[in-house]
Amino acid sequence: MAPTLFVLFILLLFNHEADGILRFASYYGDHMVLQKSPERAVLWGYGPEGAQVTLFLIGPTNQKASPVSVTKGIWRVTIDPVEAGGPYNVTAAIENSTATLTDVLFGDVWLCGGQSNMYFNMTQIFNSSEELAIAAKYPHVRTFMASLRQSKTELTDLPEVELPWAVPTEESVAPFSAVCWLFGRYMYKYLNYPIGLVESCWGGTPVEAWSSLRAVKHCGLEEPEDSPRGNSVLWNAMIHPLLNLTIKGAIWYQGEANTNYHRDAYNCSFPAMIDDWRMAFHQGSGGQTAPDFPFGFVQLSTNVNVSTDDGFPDIRWHQTADIGYVPNARMKRTFMAVALDLPDKTSPYLTIHPRDKQDVAYRLTLGARAVAYYEKHVPFLGPFPKQILSDATYVNITYDQTVSVTPSKVIFEICCSGTQDPCGPKSKWVQAPIMHWGPTTVQLYAKLCPVTDVVAALRYAWRDWPCDFKACPIYSASGILPAPPFLINHYPDRENIWISY
Repeated sequence: MAPTLFVLFILLLFNHEADGILRFASYYGDHMVLQKSPERAVLWGYGPEGAQVTLFLIGPTNQKASPVSVTKGIWRVTIDPVEAGGPYNVTAAIENSTATLTDVLFGDVWLCGGQSNMYFNMTQIFNSSEELAIAAKYPHVRTFMASLRQSKTELTDLPEVELPWAVPTEESVAPFSAVCWLFGRYMYKYLNYPIGLVESCWGGTPVEAWSSLRAVKHCGLEEPEDSPRGNSVLWNAMIHPLLNLTIKGAIWYQGEANTNYHRDAYNCSFPAMIDDWRMAFHQGSGGQTAPDFPFGFVQLSTNVNVSTDDGFPDIRWHQTADIGYVPNARMKRTFMAVALDLPDKTSPYLTIHPRDKQDVAYRLTLGARAVAYYEKHVPFLGPFPKQILSDATYVNITYDQTVSVTPSKVIFEICCSGTQDPCGPKSKWVQAPIMHWGPTTVQLYAKLCPVTDVVAALRYAWRDWPCDFKACPIYSASGILPAPPFLINHYPDRENIWISY
């Protein structure tokens, strides 16, 4: 945005906020979903300076909140907890004026963020017509979309709304995020109470744009003020304004833009962004949004077949803070949808944008059920090694669950090394074929290193496009959950311990 336009925009926004008319903030509207109990929903807006605002909730249960004063043009009310359901009317009243929201439901509010694969809308996916035709059958799944805006400073309210809150129809859902809508629809079928979906994403954007300056500085990624990458510009304009909203959790699909920008720092910048969002939403909502609210994300899918670039596998690994799976000690209350087995060779939107968002959303719902809703015994993690043993001829992997195995000569690789230095993506790797397997084990042929070298590390699916559609070699016993990629080093001088690099 040109500097003169930016200044004009800020002036217009200031005048809009200071005009003294009683109203709700931009992202409150008819048909919206507010966060249900046990959390308390926060409502806020604008009004004449010094006026006393009383909030009324009329519906299956009624509330009258204590009056609050308009201070610096803004009023804010935190209502008592409301059980899932509706509809309600929410009215803000001053002496000579009222503002009312109609058809308001209470349920769980999920924020959907990221870049182009989250922005990818319902008209672009496989079976789009069929999916859109049934949208109206889910009237309690409501959608809202922020406009694409940037700011050099943290804004109080959204500069503009792209899609106001709506009851789903084929027309209203068509331009909405496919991953976000499908996630909400699937979660509604599980929860059977209202779901509010808030889309705030922008294609081609790095994680730094969505991170506050606090988070960026935490990872030492400060940029000059005139940097074209724009640290924090989307946090300022598209996330910071939402902090007062009480939310249940967030889902995220991003990372492609960081495969060639601050790639090696993503194992810091992504977890730091999550931590910072949690702190900021908790504080912004007056403690109503959980300080560790559940955060789900999609591990990168694919881009270039037969690519030798490590950008995508590196980011996949860094998305887990170099652990290989989530939740983990660094990334608590997170969940991940593995998507490396969902390539789309013929996508008209370029191969970096696969059209199968149904499987992505379904895998996210499994994680949400387990992590956000504490459902026991729901499988949401693909197989991951719990023990790796090696000798001169074989590497024997024992997984943490029963596995479904398809033979492969190329998906596993061993690092041959004559030193004690850990192997990384740039080390020398040799393909290790699968020889045998059992219910929880896979045996690889490893007699491939020079006589002077040993098997120093093992990695799995470490390439941009590791397999064809739903055809990776290792899945859960059900065949639904693919094994995530990993890179694990061997330390023979430490009692045969294998550790992630």
